Amino acid sequence: MQELVKSLHRSYVVFVCVFLLGFSQANADTSVWSVRSGDNVVYLGGTVHLLRPSDYPLPDEFEEAYQASSELYFETDIAAMSDLSVQAQMLQQLTYAGDESLSTVLSEEAYTALSAYTATAGLPIAMLNKFKPGLLISTLQVLEFQSMGFTPQGVDAFFHTRAVEDGKAEGQLETVQEQIGFIAAMGEGNESEFILLSLEDLGETADVMGGMIGAWRSGDADNLSELFVEDMQVEAPELYDSLLLQRNLKWIPQIDSMLQDADTEFVLVGAAHIVGENGLLDLLSQKGYEINQL
Repeated sequence: MQELVKSLHRSYVVFVCVFLLGFSQANADTSVWSVRSGDNVVYLGGTVHLLRPSDYPLPDEFEEAYQASSELYFETDIAAMSDLSVQAQMLQQLTYAGDESLSTVLSEEAYTALSAYTATAGLPIAMLNKFKPGLLISTLQVLEFQSMGFTPQGVDAFFHTRAVEDGKAEGQLETVQEQIGFIAAMGEGNESEFILLSLEDLGETADVMGGMIGAWRSGDADNLSELFVEDMQVEAPELYDSLLLQRNLKWIPQIDSMLQDADTEFVLVGAAHIVGENGLLDLLSQKGYEINQL
């Protein structure tokens, strides 16, 4: 059970913050691929949701795909995330109602450890007591990233801003409500174990992120698949099914439709969705599309 929860947490952190990456450079150039059906083309770009100013400019291949595309697709509606009504829905789904709270859900050990950690971070536990584990850990993780110089201006936000400025059409593969549901469910049923292991891993964030950013720039699909996708398949098959496989399968018909029209789309999603067995590249290859890495 502990290994399951540990794998769940690692996969969750990847989902919230980057959802991709391996650790070493291979022969690939970067995390952008072209998918062709005759003369029709769709570009797939693996994204990092948080970046440092020093991580810009992005690899040239991202710009190449952007310039060649008339429409951009993201995992969800980025513009809606700043809507106050959507934020209210998020808060409602990601916090406890009634008498339930972290103090009633967590074991004494987990709650004490959490209280000690938040105190050192300058966040009184009383302020966070109504947060569900998914929202709590994502908040602490983002604060850790911010202390390292990362900002919300990741690949997705960067190209959303560009598309708005350039008047390019945008679309999304799933709703904001669906994404909120993924976060709300994290750690459910194993809250104490999830919190304890998350607190342990927060201290390793700096070491992990250096390798992640390097692998994203190099587009090392093999290491990405081995270290994130394959590991999740073995240690947390139910999580892999819900967080990766089922979403990939849902997205394939949408990409199919894009490949049937003359427009060129640029689909930007976490690269863990793109690589490995039953990743988007594999599923599209099975359908006979021509795939090349830029």
